[in-house]
Amino acid sequence: MDFNRSSGGGSNLHNNQHQTDEGKPLLGEVSAPGPPDGNKMGAGLGRRALLHCNGMRYKLLQEGDIQVCVIRHPRTFLSKVLSSKFLRRLEPHHLTLTDKSLASATPTGYMENAISYSAIEDVQLLSWENAPKYCLQLTIPGGTILLQAANSYLRDQWFHSLQWKKKIYKYRKVLSNPSRWEVVLKEIRTLVDMALSSPLQDDSIHQAPLEIVSKLLSENTNLSTLEHENIIEAIAPLLENNHPPPDLCEFFCKHCRERPRSMVVIEVFTPVVQRILKHNMDFGKCPRLRLFTQEYILALNELNGGMEVVKKFIQSMHGPTGQCPHPRVLPNLVAVCLAAIYSCYEEFINSRDNSPSLKEIRNGCQQPCERKPLPLRLMRTNPDLVSQEVTSPIETRIKIVNSSEIHVDLERNNVVNQKLKGPAGGSESEPSLIDCLLVSPACSTMSIELSPQADRVLVCYVEILKMLSDYDDWRPALASLLQPIPFPKEALAHEKFTKELKYVIQRFAEDPRQEVHSCLLSVRAGKDGWFQLYSPGGVACDDDGELFASMVRVCNNVHILMGSCYKTKKFLLSLAENKLGPCMLLALRGSQTMVEILCLMLEYNIIENNDTQLQIISTLESTEVGKRMYEQLCDRQRELKELQRKGGPTRLTLPSKSTDADLARLLSSGSFGNLENLSLAFTNVTSACAEQLIKLPSLKQLNLWSTQFGDAGLRLLSEHLTSLQVLNLCETPVTDAGLLTLSSMKSLCSLNMNSTKLSADTYEDLKAKLPNLKEVDVRYTEAW
Repeated sequence: MDFNRSSGGGSNLHNNQHQTDEGKPLLGEVSAPGPPDGNKMGAGLGRRALLHCNGMRYKLLQEGDIQVCVIRHPRTFLSKVLSSKFLRRLEPHHLTLTDKSLASATPTGYMENAISYSAIEDVQLLSWENAPKYCLQLTIPGGTILLQAANSYLRDQWFHSLQWKKKIYKYRKVLSNPSRWEVVLKEIRTLVDMALSSPLQDDSIHQAPLEIVSKLLSENTNLSTLEHENIIEAIAPLLENNHPPPDLCEFFCKHCRERPRSMVVIEVFTPVVQRILKHNMDFGKCPRLRLFTQEYILALNELNGGMEVVKKFIQSMHGPTGQCPHPRVLPNLVAVCLAAIYSCYEEFINSRDNSPSLKEIRNGCQQPCERKPLPLRLMRTNPDLVSQEVTSPIETRIKIVNSSEIHVDLERNNVVNQKLKGPAGGSESEPSLIDCLLVSPACSTMSIELSPQADRVLVCYVEILKMLSDYDDWRPALASLLQPIPFPKEALAHEKFTKELKYVIQRFAEDPRQEVHSCLLSVRAGKDGWFQLYSPGGVACDDDGELFASMVRVCNNVHILMGSCYKTKKFLLSLAENKLGPCMLLALRGSQTMVEILCLMLEYNIIENNDTQLQIISTLESTEVGKRMYEQLCDRQRELKELQRKGGPTRLTLPSKSTDADLARLLSSGSFGNLENLSLAFTNVTSACAEQLIKLPSLKQLNLWSTQFGDAGLRLLSEHLTSLQVLNLCETPVTDAGLLTLSSMKSLCSLNMNSTKLSADTYEDLKAKLPNLKEVDVRYTEAW
């Protein structure tokens, strides 16, 4: 292709094309056609969003090397000089295209002084026969500047870049001192059309006009509503692929607050907000984008459809398929919701001097003092209901006891009650988030009042969290984002908030996936989670423990929360120490979930105190379901006692292709109290057989070579077979998640992890935590 020939008369061609494109509509396919007047809303929204410029595309030049020649002469002699064979010499310069002028890195010779864009009268391509190749002509007062590039592409790139810099400089000057707004609006539309039709591809091509308009609006705040809408309409095409600058976000927020029912909100702001939610990476760097998104959603809520309109918007962001294709939408929506909910309590949070302290919230009353009235107030309906903080720690040495049905042989120190410390001098530490609320039942009478506007905001964004929790693909990520409770304590003390949020927690509890319902637990030890907050006695519990029971409800014979803990004693211990009373109360009321929890406490030897055991047994025998499950427990205990009776072989090897059912059938046939060495190598057993293996009290060597025994089984073994010394996991599907649990098996001295998914980090961790480990096989793993 002959770029030189195709560029001939390029200036005129470009100008003709620009004039032709100016008449094209901007947003024609977005809404219904409106009146023919371009200044009216309907006409503006009837334009096409993008103007195409056919041909080559270029990156905007900021600097570059080029040959320069300056000719001082009257313009009437230009053609004669250019057509002559003799031409002045060219100087090499490294030119920089600043915002105001064209300057050289070496200000000498022809480019001793920078050339302002305002001094450049015209920029043209030289393409006739006797002209130098690949040259640009810059017409200035009293002369001409020739710029010669290395090839036609670079020449065209310089040409379009210089034209853009010159025009954008002109618009900055024109729009910095507006006189008549009808003229300003026309200039803005021309500026937008110029950006859309430019062959330059650069972020600044669309951002520069937005920044000019943003500055114009920030300096002229006394605009009418019509002028607001006309300006938004004019810049709408640029917003489809670009985030609005901060000042423009402020302008959009103001419009959403003042005219939420304007068609601009639906037809112009919607694609802008959709793009923000899909592509924004960090609201911390651009908080005004988050505020604009927040105000846009509130404006949708003000429409006739209210939350139905918001729901349709959320659906549009998720998409019609079962899996949302945009990974940034959910975290961005959650960030907007959290910021909006926080803003409802912000004035109260920022007025700490005038608000109840954490201790006052904890005690459920306000100290008598003069305080200024606040939009958000803590109110006590009955200050006399404050209970005493009395119980002191009781350390009880629990003896081994025998009931008529169950043999319990667990010894440990159990702290029954923990003291809530009162003031101790002037340097008292601040109580934890939930501890300041979970003190006495009297706290349930505490209520928080919000202003009407804050209340509307709260209801809107809690409803959005509910909508997000209804999508199966979003629920795991939403649960993890809400696991470290992100709300202020004032929100957690607000009965209306916790009652509305209860739907979200319920959805987490009902989800069978471990990564979802495990997020109801605390992030780390010493921190409370949603499980504690909504359990009986928690500040958010208003249903006598129904949600608490739902959190541990049996789902297809697998405990949801217990499943996430793999039925470990740790979870049962936490219930026994903190929630035993509520569990027994719910069991008395016929909750099958709580009945099974109490049975598991007895089965796993969690309860040590003899009186407490007898009280649990009495509770179980008080209901039909409890009596039936207790009898089943007693039968299992008798079978376990028979299995663990001394006798039987010390070594046992199952035939190849044996299954979990075969192992269970074998172990139910007699006594295996002496079994120390069990080989299940090359059988078809899975993690399900771990339920049988943990019943073998003397087991010291276990061979699982080339079986389907996985992580779930390892977790159960590590919890119960703490005396195991030799374990062979060669060619099993175990991963780091299961292998890490072996760190609790301190007696392990030989461990074979050959051909497993062991990582180097997990291997180093196991070596540090297993002091007796002497023989290790990690061949064909990452740690090898």
